[in-house]
Amino acid sequence: EFQKELIAYLDYYNNKRIKVKLKGLSPVAYRTQSLCFT
Repeated sequence: EFQKELIAYLDYYNNKRIKVKLKGLSPVAYRTQSLCFT
């Protein structure tokens, strides 16, 4: 049960959490966008 909760939290943290510092994107979306422009 703990492992399922941890996996769900990590998914949220990396894919759904919006950061103002990252121009309103999630960390994964920001990295993906950065790679597309280089």
